[in-house]
Amino acid sequence: MTVLLQRQVRNRLLRRFPEDAFGLLAPLLEPVELPVKHSLVQPRKLIEHVCFIESGLASMVAESADGKSVEIRHIGREGIAGYPVVLGVDQTPNKTFMQVPGFGLQVATEDFLSVLDHPGVRQLLLRYVHTCELQLAHSALAAAKFNMHQRLARWLLMCHDRIDGNDLPLTHEFLALMLGVRRAGVTDELHILEGMHAIKSTRGNVRITDRNKLIEIAGGCYGVPEQEYQRLIEGPEPEAVRPAGRPGTQYAIIAQ
Repeated sequence: MTVLLQRQVRNRLLRRFPEDAFGLLAPLLEPVELPVKHSLVQPRKLIEHVCFIESGLASMVAESADGKSVEIRHIGREGIAGYPVVLGVDQTPNKTFMQVPGFGLQVATEDFLSVLDHPGVRQLLLRYVHTCELQLAHSALAAAKFNMHQRLARWLLMCHDRIDGNDLPLTHEFLALMLGVRRAGVTDELHILEGMHAIKSTRGNVRITDRNKLIEIAGGCYGVPEQEYQRLIEGPEPEAVRPAGRPGTQYAIIAQ
């Protein structure tokens, strides 16, 4: 039997699993490549797998009956795709797919649900769902009360939180989907942020040149969900589960 070492995972939720619960889950986790556009959750279809994202960026998208769509949140190494199963939901109208390629650890839903019986895991994941709801609430707040370049600054910060380095491989089409605006509008807003010396935008890439300036621009629409995640899920991290390596690191496997 082979077991994944907890100290080597990069997913921030998996690092917080109780040690005994991680021991139960580890043999069930399957390493998977996550290319661009890879589907993680299909709308109105059974959620057959849950994926702990190790690197890359996934989008959760809501669609109207007439085909209009907008990104409602994105998921990186802080979370999991398919998390509605934590609430006893076997399918959702929303879809989730990769916008930035990466790597993940996938487990069949039926196997994952058995680990949810562990009280420490259930508490951890319900807290995670709470932070997801808070992120969605603040997206609504940003859309209603903040201007476009503040909203764009917030989304770029959220991407920066989930992707290593300062280069974000984001297309204008993706940014338009994130903000629910036309592509031309995104180009104008990127120019505003460039004029404030917070970013440098090129084709298919946004480089964060001054994160503190971006936080200043976003104002009150960024930070509260992130602080809540830190408070409820992370806090001081035990030495035994600190991450090792960068994206693409191959996991060491030990035989039992």
